[in-house]
Amino acid sequence: MFKGLRCLAGVVVLACLTASPVIRADGSTQVYTGTLGKMPIVLEVNPDSGDGRYFYQKYRKDLVLSGKREGHVLLLDEGSGDDPRPKLRLQTSSDGWSGEWTSSKGKVLKIELHPVKLAPIPGDTLPYLVRMHDQWPYDYLRLQGLKLQQGRTETFMGYTLQWWSEPQSKIQMFEVVSGYSVQARERLNQQLMARLWQSVMGYFECADDNAATNFDQLSQPMWMTPSVMSAVVSTDTYCGGALADQNNEALNFDAKTGNALTLEDVVWVGKGKPQHFERSYSKDDSSQAWSDYRTKEWAPWLLTQLFRLYPNEMAAKPEIEENDCRYNSAESWDYPGWYFTEKGIKLEALYLQSEAACRNTAWSVLPYDLVKQHPGGVTLQLP
Repeated sequence: MFKGLRCLAGVVVLACLTASPVIRADGSTQVYTGTLGKMPIVLEVNPDSGDGRYFYQKYRKDLVLSGKREGHVLLLDEGSGDDPRPKLRLQTSSDGWSGEWTSSKGKVLKIELHPVKLAPIPGDTLPYLVRMHDQWPYDYLRLQGLKLQQGRTETFMGYTLQWWSEPQSKIQMFEVVSGYSVQARERLNQQLMARLWQSVMGYFECADDNAATNFDQLSQPMWMTPSVMSAVVSTDTYCGGALADQNNEALNFDAKTGNALTLEDVVWVGKGKPQHFERSYSKDDSSQAWSDYRTKEWAPWLLTQLFRLYPNEMAAKPEIEENDCRYNSAESWDYPGWYFTEKGIKLEALYLQSEAACRNTAWSVLPYDLVKQHPGGVTLQLP
């Protein structure tokens, strides 16, 4: 398997590091390592606003910071809520920050912080971890020292899978160890292992010793053929707030190349040549084009097909009926989850967290004979 995170002796071995201090890409926050009392910590803070977070390297769980800056001093509160909270007072030093942490009961501990400097990482490191190292040092250091544990081996649809887990979070994911070309397996496994580490990050970000939280996840292969592959990651979380959340995320791949597939790669109902859209959170031309296609072309077309294929399930129900999921709304189908199955593409309607139960439909399958009438941008051999 790909190398994960190499364990370091101690915390961060500053003496052997030569890189410059790490600042996030947006320039707003800086990352520091140091000690609170005798405990090693990693801290990320916006030095202008005082907003930030930190974790003890022993526990890896976030402690939220808020406050303000007064000249060369940061005055920070730890945690949230109305109860008395620990406070941090940090003064700029020649190489970072120094100051005191005071508990809600008056206990005082010394803080010393220095800009983090990350060592170069080996060339065979998982690409996702390389990106974390370069762009998100706080999160990279949170995972530092964790190792994956080898689990069971199983055969699924003729392909051999090797399972791995991270013991503390209990997050699991598989690698494909036989059945595809070496190049395709390498690319597939890079993305599967990246998804595992993303979930481990989610576990630690959700964890809170001062509140009841929950982060449970199940990964499973759904469909594997010489042409395509699908897996689903099901996550049940409660990280504070009014409601828990349940989410199914599908991972879909071109098994010939190992590349991830978007819905437009598989089925295209728009005008002209099929487009490949990557999810973007910025308001650029590509994200607007994707939004226009999904809402103006894809969703109306899909709604027509579903009414034809599943008239009973799609029929409108009286508004007074409890838990009416209203599958006859185009807004429920503009950004559906999806994955490959034996009979077609399984679609999962889009609903808010409070209506998560509506996402679970056993019937919403787009048959392959219909899909093949509207091929997407990637040539695929479908059943």
